[in-house]
Amino acid sequence: MPRGAAHGAQAPRGGHTGVRWRDDRGAAVAESTMVMTLVVLLFAALLQAGVVIHTRNVMIDAASAGARYGALADRSPEDGVQRARELLSAGVPGQSGADVAAELTSQDGVPVLRVTVSSSLPGLGFLPGPIPVEVSGHAFRQ
Repeated sequence: MPRGAAHGAQAPRGGHTGVRWRDDRGAAVAESTMVMTLVVLLFAALLQAGVVIHTRNVMIDAASAGARYGALADRSPEDGVQRARELLSAGVPGQSGADVAAELTSQDGVPVLRVTVSSSLPGLGFLPGPIPVEVSGHAFRQ
């Protein structure tokens, strides 16, 4: 007779000694599924935020470069608009349809060219719809 066993007592089938209400078996699968879902959602949100920030930075750079190019002595404001459109389509392929405009203004009596780029950025996964963005670049006219 095995040590510690009472005479005539039998172990329950399957080796279980009774009902376990606080059993943690299988919890790792559920926990890792929930954690991985959150990690994937966080990664997707960071990736989308990176795309939005990159697109905005390209828009700012295109507006500034377009203003500097259009403000040159042998160039017109329309040349600056065209330059900004070229930079937009090269930097972000989906932004070729952005609205680009130029206007001549003056600051302290000095002519200034202002190039404005308006577009809508794709919304973040948890925010509905596109995000409207308008940026502008300025340059003194030579």
